[in-house]
Amino acid sequence: MKIAVIGAGPAGMTAGYELAKQIKDVDVYEAGPSVGGMAKTIELWNQKVDIGPHRFFSNDTRVNELWLEVVGNDYEMVDRLTRIYYNKKFFHYPIKAFNALSNMGVFKAASCMVYYGVEKISPTKDISTFEGWVTNRFGKKLYQIFFKTYTEKLWGIPCNVLDADFAAQRIKKFSLGEAIKTALFGNSGKHKTLVDQFAYPHGGTGVVYERMAQFVKDKGGNVFLNTPVKKVITKNGKACALELEDGTVKEYDHIISSMPLSLMVSRLPEVPQNIKKAAQELKFRNTVIVYLNVQAKNLFPDNWLYVHSADLQMGRLTNFRNWVPQLYGKEESTICALEYWCYDEDEFWNKSDKELIELGKIELRKTGLIGKAEISDGFVYKIHRCYPVYSTGYKERLKPVEDYLSSVQNLHVIGRYGAFKYNNQDHSILMGRLAVENILKGTHHNLWEINTDYDSYQESSIITKTGLKKN
Repeated sequence: MKIAVIGAGPAGMTAGYELAKQIKDVDVYEAGPSVGGMAKTIELWNQKVDIGPHRFFSNDTRVNELWLEVVGNDYEMVDRLTRIYYNKKFFHYPIKAFNALSNMGVFKAASCMVYYGVEKISPTKDISTFEGWVTNRFGKKLYQIFFKTYTEKLWGIPCNVLDADFAAQRIKKFSLGEAIKTALFGNSGKHKTLVDQFAYPHGGTGVVYERMAQFVKDKGGNVFLNTPVKKVITKNGKACALELEDGTVKEYDHIISSMPLSLMVSRLPEVPQNIKKAAQELKFRNTVIVYLNVQAKNLFPDNWLYVHSADLQMGRLTNFRNWVPQLYGKEESTICALEYWCYDEDEFWNKSDKELIELGKIELRKTGLIGKAEISDGFVYKIHRCYPVYSTGYKERLKPVEDYLSSVQNLHVIGRYGAFKYNNQDHSILMGRLAVENILKGTHHNLWEINTDYDSYQESSIITKTGLKKN
């Protein structure tokens, strides 16, 4: 059997790794110069950094066993500190009662509780949008303070036209009531949003996928970098070959694709016009990361900050000195990563690196977090089509595309890009693993259902410093 995998991100590389355990003819195609996708690790100024903050956490034993199999003992448990930066103040997340009171003041805090009480008496009925979903669980005032600005920065659309699926996947069952219980009685460890430790590889998140790639090659397979796939070729409703950008055509028995869904569908030869149209209406959001090398240590204690202040364009700020010491070694500086989001058509996407670095310097100074420390250098990293946009009605557009792709034999669509799912690493790893089981074991896992039900684990566990701990 000969199998191709398109894309070497978490989903694609996991699929390649699992395939290589059992067959030799495995070809992984990656358009970029390295593996890992959005979870890759790069070197800057004699240090290592990820493409934004990547916290690995899963309750799924299948995922955790695979991660530990690849990483071994080369990881540390990192204490998570992520706060909300709003109006030059820091709010703990999850919410801590005294911290929130002191930052907001008694009157504003009381106002938040009043709005929450009103919501309990007369709840928002339409919870199909992000705005309605969050207001229903936190009240209007807290929604406006802690959710609206950041979310609209991320997606570039109003919260009342953003589907509630984003909230359901990211905030999950968290509510003000849950936050108060956590503040008063501590974290029970049962709610995934409140996880206060996570496992992190010594060499950065990308090490996981670099090791997977090396395993594929060691077993006789191929990982082709800088080799974009032009299209999947189908014949009589069956995926049978790939055409590369240079015109080369290669035949395969199965094809696993994590290529952006809208891009792949637009290039399939036998796709009905209505399916192509639906796929074209599915949009992705771009990310621009500005890395700044700050000549100081101990700037602020957070792994990353969610920037909710409306006067700053950045949406998230990562401090890579607060992850593991192996990232920075003997270096005395701190690398900060400022994240911005935009669409292809936005002017921001076409700004020069010089303009973006200057903006980053101004905004980082404006936060007051680095004092008078020198910013010695900057670097810009752009990611095209990285966030699937859950605009209202997206499910109605996605469903016929899902149904059509499911009807194409020997084609297996996975990953954040490929399945149009706002996946974390664990979801994508699971997709890759289950896609291979479908091919080699004849199972019938519905890959489209992954990252929709957070509580349906076959066996629950967590990773600790001593290894796997089953719940």
